[in-house]
Amino acid sequence: MEFQHSQASHCESGVMSAMLRHQGLPISEPMAFGLSSALSFAYLPIIKINGLPLVAYRMPPKFIIKGLQKPLGLKMCFETFRNQEAGTRRLNELLASGNIVGMQTSVFFLPYMPEDLRFHFNAHNVLAFGRDVASGEYQLSDPVFDAPVTCPPEALQKARFAKGALAPKGLLYYSTGKPSMPDWTKVIPKALKKTTRIMLDTPVPIIGIRGIRRLANAIEGLAAKNDPAQAKMFIGQVVRMQEEIGTGGGGFRFIYASYLQEAAELLARPRLNELSENLVDIGDEWREFALSAARMIRDREPLALAALADKLRRIADREKAFFLDLRRAA
Repeated sequence: MEFQHSQASHCESGVMSAMLRHQGLPISEPMAFGLSSALSFAYLPIIKINGLPLVAYRMPPKFIIKGLQKPLGLKMCFETFRNQEAGTRRLNELLASGNIVGMQTSVFFLPYMPEDLRFHFNAHNVLAFGRDVASGEYQLSDPVFDAPVTCPPEALQKARFAKGALAPKGLLYYSTGKPSMPDWTKVIPKALKKTTRIMLDTPVPIIGIRGIRRLANAIEGLAAKNDPAQAKMFIGQVVRMQEEIGTGGGGFRFIYASYLQEAAELLARPRLNELSENLVDIGDEWREFALSAARMIRDREPLALAALADKLRRIADREKAFFLDLRRAA
């Protein structure tokens, strides 16, 4: 079967939905994202990206890939490598055998990426579906792009073995068996409940609703340091993690809202459609927060850290009410 590329909103859910479609199971990107219970929030000051705290709006890398195995009866194989040449040889072997292969890469070393998007972020997923034996160039399905791209072998090897936070270590992943059509009445409610537990019940105070409030406190606390330049770098990192890396806060909420619409139809539950509309409104609030923060960074608005923190607290209140409603609906 010839591989069909399709553009997606987010790399990992896009790669997995493309892989599943190639294997004959027509799963949309929102369904892949929602069924794996990937929606979340985390403020992780102990993990640094470009020297600043990691802010995540979804579960960690590989969570979507692994989270789809049980509900879809999907068997996946994961391989990492200490030796770069061994990792390249293995990729070539898999492609020569007719496999399509998912990979975790660093955005910085992918030459087809626009210059302004090439920064050190090591959790970008792409799918390899072919290789030109003469030139050695790989044919890649990168969900960010509207068409397949090619990548020289030297660049791909650097991207797969980049150092730093979330280092991919040459990760390859591929299916070793065909997925099966699930019983939607069982897998969807289970996935909904899992997402509500992540957002409402995680005991660690930097995860879920509590994590949003912790980030609000951190932003408000920047005022005491009396260092506007550092404060702008911090909130700039939050905006970049929200709007440029992956899909971000609002974008992930929009994907999950689409998942709720699909779930409403599959389960004949109109209440999920109503909740989908609520989540779209919350996603819009995330985007408004990012826009306001960006204006402050560029001096188009006065730097008002307390106001930004208050925006986040309002979002936290709305998300708490939403996930409580979703729990009842599930």
